[in-house]
Amino acid sequence: MEVATLDNGLRIVVDYRPGQVVYCGLAVAAGTRDQFDNESGMAHFIEHMSFKGTQRRRSWHIINRMESVGGDLNAYTGKEHTVYYCSTLQQHLARAIDLLFDITLHSTYPQHEIDKEREVVIDEIESYNDSPSELIYDDFEEMLFPGHPLGRNILGDADRLRQYKTADLRHFVDRLYHPSRMVLFVLAPPPSPSRGKGVVTEIKDLCNSFFSKYSDTTEKYSATVFQKLNASTPRPLREGQGGGFWGQGGGTSVIHKDTHQAHVIVGSRTYSINDERYMPLYLLNNILGGPGMNSRLNLSLRERRGLVYTVESSLTGYTDMGVWATYFGCDHADVDRCLRLVRRELDKLCEAPLSDSALSAAKRQLRGQVVLAWENGENVAIGMGRRLLHQGRTQTLQELCDEIDRISAPHLLDVAQEIFSPDRMATLIYS
Repeated sequence: MEVATLDNGLRIVVDYRPGQVVYCGLAVAAGTRDQFDNESGMAHFIEHMSFKGTQRRRSWHIINRMESVGGDLNAYTGKEHTVYYCSTLQQHLARAIDLLFDITLHSTYPQHEIDKEREVVIDEIESYNDSPSELIYDDFEEMLFPGHPLGRNILGDADRLRQYKTADLRHFVDRLYHPSRMVLFVLAPPPSPSRGKGVVTEIKDLCNSFFSKYSDTTEKYSATVFQKLNASTPRPLREGQGGGFWGQGGGTSVIHKDTHQAHVIVGSRTYSINDERYMPLYLLNNILGGPGMNSRLNLSLRERRGLVYTVESSLTGYTDMGVWATYFGCDHADVDRCLRLVRRELDKLCEAPLSDSALSAAKRQLRGQVVLAWENGENVAIGMGRRLLHQGRTQTLQELCDEIDRISAPHLLDVAQEIFSPDRMATLIYS
């Protein structure tokens, strides 16, 4: 894996795997938490509108640019980033990189396209509102982070979206979309021995060639501008690097909805992705409600008692904070019983360390899942970009497996007692 930085602050990370396909993209440090109070849904709307025309291309040209050679272009928005990514044959890497920079740095956001696309996004919002098992996660984070940008809904508010003009989008992009806030990630076939230049050198040349086409790029995206922006963006929940988490959370909220099932989520604020305790919690999360059918919550609530169809737990890491949560849907009459069973499984992890055999089995399962997931080139490439963007480092598959192997039973017990303590738990119920 190789990392380089251009003079304008753009970071580049490149890794290799055999094949004919290249996965590449731009991870931008501009997400929902970067929005000001009057910018509801702006980060996500920018993602949509970046495909609607640039200084050099109209919407159709953007759509056709990669698909005409069998490639795929896509994007998504998170709380702390927006990612634009592409998969294509290796001979079309230059085409992909040029297009990625064009749509992120030189989109024009025509008003007639805004007027059309906002209705698409509003339909997306309504579709989401019709899915309580998804909507409850947004409401839960709003409950955990009241009044803070991390509690904001990614899709935004329909009424506010209807008010946006080209200048509003331009203002958001000019504030946040700078090379020094971006990572270009590339997962490519290994270079042949006869190749004149290394892959990283070729990519740096491609990037410099793109930026040289725009005389204002160096000045507009200078480090000075970036430093000024840092001073005006919302302050994090916690000052400093790495540290644990902020606030105690707790409490129960009930929202009445006309749904056949009750939907329930239980969880708490937790560690940032930079905290050394994040990986032990990741293992605990996998033991409790990971994707395996042998997870403790699935065995307790579904396999043994038939109380739920879906029960799962999740861990979401941010740069200064995290969220752990478990979700289930059940009959309204079974909510209290299911909550007691969830609490019982949490208590087991808090009362005594895992046995050597249980810890070994849990590590073996997680390592296997990680290795299987590593076969998905697109996800690996995006993960490289996000990790360098938010953590300032890279991580190989072997390094990740080694990190899992270093987890000890006493370490897991300490984390469980801290995170799964009853006075930390917050509960949201759609009844």
